[in-house]
Amino acid sequence: MTDGARAATRTGPPPRETETHCPYCALQCGMILRDTDGRIEVRPREFPTNRGGLCQKGWTAAELLDHPDRLTTPLVRDPSGTLRPASWDVALDRIADGLRTIQRAHGRDAVAVFGGGGLTNEKAYALGKFARVALRTRHIDYNGRWCMSSAAAAGLRAFGVDRGLPFPLTDLGRTGTLLLVGANPAETMPPLMRHVTDQRARGGRLIVVDPRLTATARQADLHLQPLPGTDLAVANALLHIALTEGLIDREYVATRTEGFDAVRRTVAGYWPAEVERLSGVPVADLEATARALGTADSAMILTARGAEQHAKGVDTVSAYVNLALALGLPGRPHSGYGCLTGQGNGQGGREHGQKSDQLPGYRKIDDPAARAHVAGVWGVDPAELPGPGVPAYQLLDSLGTPDGPRALLVFGSNPVVSAPRAARVESRLRGLDLLVVADFLRSETAELADVVLPVAQWAEEDGTMTNLEGRVLRRRALRPPPPGVRTDLTVLAELAARLDDAPVPATTPDGPAPTTPTTTRPAVPAPRTPPDHVPAPRTAPDRFPTDPRVVFAELRRASAGGVADYAGVSWDRIESADGVFWPCPDPDGPDSPRLFADTFPTPSGRARFHAVQHRPAAEEVCADYPLHFTTGRVLAQYQSGAQTRRVAALHRAAPHGFVELHPDLADRLGVAEGDEVRVASRRGELRAPARLSPTIRPDTVFAPFHWPGAARANSVTNDALDPVSGMPEFKICAVRVERA
Repeated sequence: MTDGARAATRTGPPPRETETHCPYCALQCGMILRDTDGRIEVRPREFPTNRGGLCQKGWTAAELLDHPDRLTTPLVRDPSGTLRPASWDVALDRIADGLRTIQRAHGRDAVAVFGGGGLTNEKAYALGKFARVALRTRHIDYNGRWCMSSAAAAGLRAFGVDRGLPFPLTDLGRTGTLLLVGANPAETMPPLMRHVTDQRARGGRLIVVDPRLTATARQADLHLQPLPGTDLAVANALLHIALTEGLIDREYVATRTEGFDAVRRTVAGYWPAEVERLSGVPVADLEATARALGTADSAMILTARGAEQHAKGVDTVSAYVNLALALGLPGRPHSGYGCLTGQGNGQGGREHGQKSDQLPGYRKIDDPAARAHVAGVWGVDPAELPGPGVPAYQLLDSLGTPDGPRALLVFGSNPVVSAPRAARVESRLRGLDLLVVADFLRSETAELADVVLPVAQWAEEDGTMTNLEGRVLRRRALRPPPPGVRTDLTVLAELAARLDDAPVPATTPDGPAPTTPTTTRPAVPAPRTPPDHVPAPRTAPDRFPTDPRVVFAELRRASAGGVADYAGVSWDRIESADGVFWPCPDPDGPDSPRLFADTFPTPSGRARFHAVQHRPAAEEVCADYPLHFTTGRVLAQYQSGAQTRRVAALHRAAPHGFVELHPDLADRLGVAEGDEVRVASRRGELRAPARLSPTIRPDTVFAPFHWPGAARANSVTNDALDPVSGMPEFKICAVRVERA
């Protein structure tokens, strides 16, 4: 052996390294992954959003790549009810046969698709296309409906566009007054607080609106602590004060907006003293907040889930948008209204076809011109595209019912833990004829599935993500997936090819599909020979490419001319800079880091006010359920916890759920720190240890939503929906609490 060969044997191959982004929240922090002899190391990197910082979740993200719980072979449920390993051909054939049989018996819409806000743009686009072209079902939605939908709807009706932040995140550090409503970034996206630190170092003021004294609220100059569900009244009171004290930018209102008179008349009735009685926020704090916003050289108002996850979430966001418009903030330097997106691709995930009413580019699916454009890209007749479906919760709640879907394909979501009224959703999933879950771990939803498909993780596939600023980023693969694991794009392509072999009609041979319900899930039907009347194939397999670069090129064409126009965005252009901000219609033209400087993308070019009235929560407290219940996150866990609960360091930091309550309430209930308590609503209950805190309101209890089983917070939450966005009322319901 030569000396060179001995050296190579001794030291091993050179490390592989790639620049990418964190797999968790919408901040999409820049990071470097380094593979040294199979050991994956995470390093921070300088990027505008995180500026070299990572939270504990980001630092430990690579531990899941080779986790012992990692799935590397498909699982198929056998006649005894046990999930057992199977080959890919067996698993995919079983899915395709089941889908065909169900659609033959019950029609196209008997199959549904449920996606996730963590999927790359390429996968979100392909999933929407698969539902509408390969399955030809109208039933597709995704878990982002529970994240950004209320802010999206409010943004569209006010500004004509939905982009979480219409300015770069770095603008936060230069604003004079920052109002955070229902946001706790110190725990949900800690690196963002670097920008807040900059803002305060420059003499800026931070004001936080939250029922709890969170880690973010502790850093604020002023903390408004309203009763859950009263944020809309608080916003109207702030605008009332701004009007009374002459803080309105009347020239801006006159030249750049429309509809202000109706709003002015509405907020005239929101006297600060009356709103103090309603919300618990002192008049002095309301006045100080309005003055801080109205007298600053620049100001920003940012909302998040605390304000949005209500049955009046769209109107609540609209009230804060009204305040921002009246103060002349949108389009001004270091000013405006924005929403802090939660999931990693919560922005891009809704732009390209996962939502029940949208086509790529943020086009409306019931718009004939939009249908014609996208159908042309897809090579189908526009008449063949299905119409709008229903929002996420309505879709899940209809599963297995006489008029609902009988089969569901789940990609990138865990609704057994994350859905409101979760026990009911779990029951609906159990009642399906066919449940398919694509995941890399056996999540709580995967445990119910007939077929589980092991798919690649974030560090094993290329693609793009769109972060909370509307900045399109490159996710880069460090290594290929493990043997036996396939990408979501490959799964969709292989299923489309199988379905293409024997397409099915929209109805049965004898007329409309029957809707006889099944009370228990039968075995997945055996393959059937296609009947003679089945039409010729409509979906050529090459319409579902597996190369994400090819998929993105098609996405660009499909989005061209839409609200979210990616036509000028290319992978090369993303890599030559720190991402590209949409809209970007021209490959040689500029992108759009800041919106609204000169005009708004509305028919008139003006932003639109919307008069909104406070209304009570869908469920008010009573003698049987005398307390308010609200939910949220903790620093060490993420979403349903299916990933983070498996990371040792994160589990040690937050090993179990808890119920936070005020010491005065605990004393009345005879509850001590650590006692197990039972929180019951009209829908279900959770059990978890008590955590006493004087920083929560005495009439309110809180629980994080990351845990399944007895501690599942969403067993309790209300499934009342916002009539515009379909957002469930996660953030408030009536409960009673007792020692377990």
